[in-house]
Order: sequence, then structure tokens, then C-alpha cells
Amino acid sequence: MLNFNLYYLRFFTSLIGILCFFNILYSYYFNLYLNVDSYVYTLLTSLIPLITFFFIRKIDSKISIYYKIVTVISGYLILPIFISLPYYLSIYNISFLDAYFESISGFTSTGFTVFDNIKHLDESLILWRSSSQWLGGLYFLFSIILLIDIFDENLKKNLTNFLSFNQLEIFKQSLKIFIYYTFLTFLIFLILNIFDFRSFVSFNLSMTIISSGGFLPTNTLSALLNTKTKEIIFSLVMLLSFFSLFFTYNVALYKKKGLKFIQEDIYLIFYLLVITFCFFVLIDKSIDFSLIFLAISSSVSNIGLSLEKTPHYLSFIFLILIIIGGSFYSTSSGLRFIKIYSLFKFSVNEMISHAKPKNVFINKLPLSEKNMNLDDFYKYFLSIMVFIISLSVLTSILSISGLNIENAFKLSVLTIMNTVNSSMTGLSDLNFEDMHYIAKYSLIIFMIIGRVELLTILIICKKFFFKN
Repeated sequence: MLNFNLYYLRFFTSLIGILCFFNILYSYYFNLYLNVDSYVYTLLTSLIPLITFFFIRKIDSKISIYYKIVTVISGYLILPIFISLPYYLSIYNISFLDAYFESISGFTSTGFTVFDNIKHLDESLILWRSSSQWLGGLYFLFSIILLIDIFDENLKKNLTNFLSFNQLEIFKQSLKIFIYYTFLTFLIFLILNIFDFRSFVSFNLSMTIISSGGFLPTNTLSALLNTKTKEIIFSLVMLLSFFSLFFTYNVALYKKKGLKFIQEDIYLIFYLLVITFCFFVLIDKSIDFSLIFLAISSSVSNIGLSLEKTPHYLSFIFLILIIIGGSFYSTSSGLRFIKIYSLFKFSVNEMISHAKPKNVFINKLPLSEKNMNLDDFYKYFLSIMVFIISLSVLTSILSISGLNIENAFKLSVLTIMNTVNSSMTGLSDLNFEDMHYIAKYSLIIFMIIGRVELLTILIICKKFFFKN
């Protein structure tokens, strides 16, 4: 087990080292010497796990799913320690707790920050914040591949025809993810550059958007979106983290692969169109719709960024959209639309079957080839129960720590759904630096739970409740 942990995690510590190297080059090129030493120390520290390469080269051919789960969770605890070093060693006099909080927030693609004024940070540290989100999004996607065997067959078929992955298939799919994830990051960068965003801003935003993160290179989003065109373009590129990572790839190969590979994304298209239409019809016509569409895109993709003019009275609706989330094979969080829809259809069929017991009800989704089994619906129900329990516990802790009940509830939703606080949820003025240390530790724990609960809690429940 230890061999496997080191083998998996040292790949990401190597990526941290590479990002440090690029930050060092960037700092020297633009004469940003204030924090360059912190990246040098972080680079040297991140290379330490590579020493194990000379002692541990092979891993067992069969690794238990529970060992894989432990590896994923340990990564969310250990890797942010490396990421926190440039914050802690910087000139900004940050405590280790705040540095770790910032790194966890970035690595889980949440976006909470202890920095009040981003303008006071040097550009290399801003770049490091965005890089931590990009790395966290990649880690999340790799973790899905690593734990592919815990998901139901319909979800697996959105990615592959294999029912179980050996080491070679895990490597193949991980490489495909890395290439396409990097390609989409570069694509977003190009799109933002074409529409007159600064190159530095475009680069940071591209890493934030692809990972469903919430870090900004400025204090406010309005400082970047100064035209309606930019608002619309930014809204559209945010949807790239709402749909599956391989959506465009599978569409291009539609004739070869068939509809089953884009099934979930088709549902999401209709879901997005219905939401947008409802807002367009029901919203006050005096409100600029581009403003609302930006908030919709940000909510469904679990990014959470919004403009200050977004109406606060719609915050509850945006919270609902955040809870539902996007595609399973994207970097967004949430309970996932396809799971909620499947559970709803199953519940309706169960109720109708009592009224019409002679009828046969098939729990098969449109465009799907296979009827879903009962265990899958139990897992979906348990995921909702886990969310409710986590939400209740965190809300209680935050309330005791000094937040009023409304803000505690909203912040709990955002934490578990890994979504940044902003004006659209009425929490733009939260000061995380001055929060009680108990609240910070709680947020750290639940940011990780929000990122791994569907990958860990459900399989643990399956072990005890679905042994057959």
C-alpha cells in the first residue's frame, strides 16, 4: 500500500516542482524577486519524494479499492502542504494555518481566500494561486479514473467500454485526461486573449475556469468584465467545466462512439436551456440578462464568481443550482444532475407502481442502453443523505463560531460544493483571515469531504450495505 501511495503522489509532487520552476523563471524574467526564494525552497522540498524512485519502482498488480481511497484522501491532505510553502515563506507574514487554508481552498478548487487585497500580492504569487487550482482539478479527474470501479456501469460507459481498469488502462486514460485538460486550458486562454483580456489575466483565468475554481487575479470580477461582450464570453467559457471534459472530443467522434458517450451532456444541455428560459421569462426585465446568464453559468459549473450587481434575492436559486452541479466527468462538484434525475425517475416509478401494481416500470434513462439496478439508486440516495448530514454538521459548527445562521448555511453549501463565495450568494464580504481557528479547520475538513465524498463515503456505505 505504501508503495502505491508514493508512486501515485510523487507524480503530483513532481508537477508541483515543475510549477515552482516556471514561477522561478517568471519571477526572474519580470524582476519579481520578493518571493523567489520561497519557490526555490518549495522546489527542493517537492523533489524529496522523487528519491523513493530509486528504492520503489514497482507496485503490486492488484491494489484494493480501499487502498486507492486512502491514497486519494491522503493526497488531499499532503499535497496542499507543499502548495502552502510559498504562502508561508512569502513576505506577507502569513500563519501556517492560513497558508494551508489557502492551499486547500485552491487544491479543492473552492476559492476561499485569506487575502483581502489581491492587488498587494506580487504576480508570481497570484500565478501560484491559480496553478494550485489547475493542479487540484487535474488531481480530481485522475482520482475518478483511479476509483472508476466504484461507479455504476452507465457512468463508466460515458468514458470507456471497460468495466474495470488495469494499470495500463488507468495510465492510458490518465494520459488522455492530462492532454485534453491541458488543451482546454490553452483553448480558454486563447479565447480570452482574442476578446481583449490581458495575457496574464487570461492565463490565470484559464487555470481557474478549467478547474471550476474561484481564485481571481484581481479583487473583483467587474474589474475584468468591463464590456457586455466580455461578460458573455466569460459566461460561455465557464460552461466548459459544466460539461464533461471529453464532451467536445466525444462529439467529434460521435459516429464512431454513439450517443451513449454524450448521454449525460445531452441531459445537461436541456437542463441549461430550461433554466435559462425560465430566468429569461420570469426575471425582472429591467435587469440585464447577461448579468443573470453569467450567474447561471457560474452556479451550474460550481465556480461561483459573479458581478457585484447580481440581485441578492436570487441567491437561494443560485444555491440550488450549485447543489445540483454539472457533469460527473468534469471538474465541477455538486450532487450531479444525472443522479438527481435518475433518483427522481426511480421514485416516481415506485410511487406509481403502488397505484398500478400490474404495470412494469423500467428504470432506464433515455439514450441509455441498460436498465439501472437498485444498488445504484441506493448509492444516489446515500449521497444526498451524506450531503444533508455534512451540511447540518458544518452549519452548526459555523454558527457556534460566530456566523449568523443564514450565512453559516450558505457558506456550508459553498464549502461542501467547493464553490467560492461571491455577491450572487450574498457572502462577498466574508473575512476568512479573521475567522476563528475552529471554523477554519472545519472548512478545511469539509472542503476535502466535498471533493472526495462521492469517491469515498459511497464506497464505504456500499461495503456495509450492499455486500451482495
